[in-house]
Amino acid sequence: MPEGHTLHRLARLHQRRYAGGPVAVSSPQGRFAAEAGKLDGQVLVSAEAYGKHLFHHYGPLGTVHVHLGLYGTFGEAPLPETAPVGQVRMRLVGRTHWTDLRGPTRCELLDPAQVDAIKARLGPDPLRRDAKPDRAWERISRSRTTIAALLMDQAVLAGVGNVYRAEVLFRHGISPMVPGRSLDRALWDAMWADLVTLMRAGVRVGRIDTVAPEHLPAAMGRAPREDRHGGEVYVYRRAGMPCLICGTPVAQKELAARNLYWCPACQPA
Repeated sequence: MPEGHTLHRLARLHQRRYAGGPVAVSSPQGRFAAEAGKLDGQVLVSAEAYGKHLFHHYGPLGTVHVHLGLYGTFGEAPLPETAPVGQVRMRLVGRTHWTDLRGPTRCELLDPAQVDAIKARLGPDPLRRDAKPDRAWERISRSRTTIAALLMDQAVLAGVGNVYRAEVLFRHGISPMVPGRSLDRALWDAMWADLVTLMRAGVRVGRIDTVAPEHLPAAMGRAPREDRHGGEVYVYRRAGMPCLICGTPVAQKELAARNLYWCPACQPA
């Protein structure tokens, strides 16, 4: 599932390419046809992201809410348009570019109250300037749940997914099995600041990189990571491989139906 940096990157792209002018909106697949008909030819006022949610605001006409889920994607291309390929839920055409949305978990037209309700269910997003990390700390500091599970709970922290979860815990030497209430405030503040830095970098470059310069392939004389997710990481999807810091094999287990990765030596229980 795309993590928060992907949605913020999309929001910035759509703001730049489509906002501020009329857009053509259609649903070649047909599942969004009625809503698309209401928006076709209207002005897209703005685009924004909150966690793993994307919002296209059309003023009084409402807001298109998109959640990509596991399989959703946007395909972007410059004009002229080409014929739709596959199951295109929504096509958006602007002044210079067009984009096709396929396979989202959600693509719906909402009123302001419904948008507010979605945002109210989410924890603070490290990529938003209005984020209040104290809200996350209030829940983490009282919880017996493992910090690994809490970081993936979008009601606690919005936008963090499996990669950022594994990597921020490694970077701060925290066992993923530690209960949230065992963390101290200074450590949480450091984790939050690190997430802000890492996720902002992800928005800029379009991938997740978490490795310090001294641990990059060129510095260590090792081969670059080969993975469809791209980026250089410490533990994510490196089960059984040596830790880049200490050489201990990276551990893996399933937690809440998601794979969890950590170094048993660098992140002792």
